[in-house]
Amino acid sequence: MKQTTKMSRAVSQLEHIYNALNTDFFQSELPIPIITVQSKPGTYGHCTTSKVWQRKDGGAYELNIAAEVLNYPIEETLDTMLHEMVHLYCRENGIKEVSRGGKYHNKRFKAEAERRGLVCIPCGQYGWNTTPSDKLVEYALSKGWNEIKIGRGSLPPIIRTGASGTAQTGAETTGGGKRPSSTRKLQCPKCGCSVRATKTVRIMCMDCMEQMIEI
Repeated sequence: MKQTTKMSRAVSQLEHIYNALNTDFFQSELPIPIITVQSKPGTYGHCTTSKVWQRKDGGAYELNIAAEVLNYPIEETLDTMLHEMVHLYCRENGIKEVSRGGKYHNKRFKAEAERRGLVCIPCGQYGWNTTPSDKLVEYALSKGWNEIKIGRGSLPPIIRTGASGTAQTGAETTGGGKRPSSTRKLQCPKCGCSVRATKTVRIMCMDCMEQMIEI
């Protein structure tokens, strides 16, 4: 996939990712939301509790990926997208997956998230949160998806938003820094052809007969 360095292309890639996740993890049951990229300092994203957008074919939910994390590792994007899609599935199916004013992600949320292969971790007063896994890395590799190379600089996120714009503790690296990608990119020094891998490997470019180097 080409590097995504324009906002219009970034949103298009997010829409493509949503549609693929909807097919592969929700049997295409979810409605199509309006996907946005808005500044949400300190958070990863959100999904509205109701259909706040109006269009000719009826209302639509809003699913937002925070501009501050748009260029984070692809598994982070997939985890955030799936996390919010779980909320959307619960709303569409009358499942009360949050409590305490929408802050606490309860065992119903955990069950629905784990049904989609997400890894849930306990986060105290915020209930259950999701965190990127090797499965999401492998899924991204199978689709040929790369990181989006555009993002708004800000403080690193420490929370995700869930049901109603309230916050839950997010996956955080030591010192609050950006989590490194779980994948490695290797490139042919001659033709520039590149591949991704989940571990250190030695790969030859068969067109140029050159060993690829990790970048």
